[in-house]
Amino acid sequence: MSVRVGILGATGAVGQRLIQLLDPHPEFEIAALTASESSEGKAYRDAAKWRVDSPIPDEVADTTVAATDPDAVPDDVDLLFSSLPSSVGAEVEPAFCEAGYVMSSNSSNGRMDNDIPLVIPEVNADHLDLLEVQRDERGWDGAMVKNPNCSTITFVPTLAALAEYGLERVHVATLQAVSGAGYDGVTSMEIIDNAIPYIGSEEDKLENESRKLLGEFDGASLSHDGVDVAASCNRIPTIDGHLENVWVEAEDDLTPDAAAEAMREYPSLDLRSSPEQLIHVFEEPDRPQPRMDRTLGDGMSIAAGGLRESTFGLQYNCLAHNTIRGAAGASVLNGELLLEEGYL
Repeated sequence: MSVRVGILGATGAVGQRLIQLLDPHPEFEIAALTASESSEGKAYRDAAKWRVDSPIPDEVADTTVAATDPDAVPDDVDLLFSSLPSSVGAEVEPAFCEAGYVMSSNSSNGRMDNDIPLVIPEVNADHLDLLEVQRDERGWDGAMVKNPNCSTITFVPTLAALAEYGLERVHVATLQAVSGAGYDGVTSMEIIDNAIPYIGSEEDKLENESRKLLGEFDGASLSHDGVDVAASCNRIPTIDGHLENVWVEAEDDLTPDAAAEAMREYPSLDLRSSPEQLIHVFEEPDRPQPRMDRTLGDGMSIAAGGLRESTFGLQYNCLAHNTIRGAAGASVLNGELLLEEGYL
């Protein structure tokens, strides 16, 4: 029996990618789509400017878009996926949880709240138990789990693989694709023949979300990891795939060979959307590259390469598909974890 799901913010870039991933999903059935007032009441095919690299599924195309309001979503929807802008999500997501809906959200609002689990299932699935604290503190019948920022998801699994060596300091410089800004986020005149060395609030997200993800939950509260993280974020003219340069200083000796082995052996999960190998490590010094490597593991793998010793400890590059592993796919994976752990 499939789980009936809804998508909040279904007409946007991440909403469209959610539809692409959820339509063939054997465990989830798309039962509701919501968007802004300008789209309410329209057939989805008329409301969305479809830009995903596959056709709109026929049943989805004929679905009437509802208002983003708990009263407009059927009661028998078991799980909501949210891709709302954070300003909208901050207002309406709690209302859905108060109304009893369980939500897997990609929106940035609330990620750092003490009682909202921020989860990459292969890294910190145990943090999902924070939902019990959340329900007690907020009085919700529903619940909310968040996935991290797309750039955070790219490098944190590699850090988790190296955590046994005692992470002390991490520096990361990102080269982020334009799709991470949404369809209207960066104009062609801004980005063609250019690179933009600033992405608003992005550096704070990498620095703070990473420490929460690597932290420990003792059953009552979550403590953040003590590693120092410094980030510099840059927008470059690639369409999809965030490439990141990482420098790691560890308490114990961390050689490139040991790091490569730790990353290769870092386990994936049996969730449907988990890739067979979570971190693919290249031996070639010029890999990974966005155009060539962003779809590894159907876009759900992390790619790493260029491992070498440097003045600042271990240096390497990593890459992830920012709208699949970094956004829609991450939300779907958290939805699968919610189902496996009995929250639906």
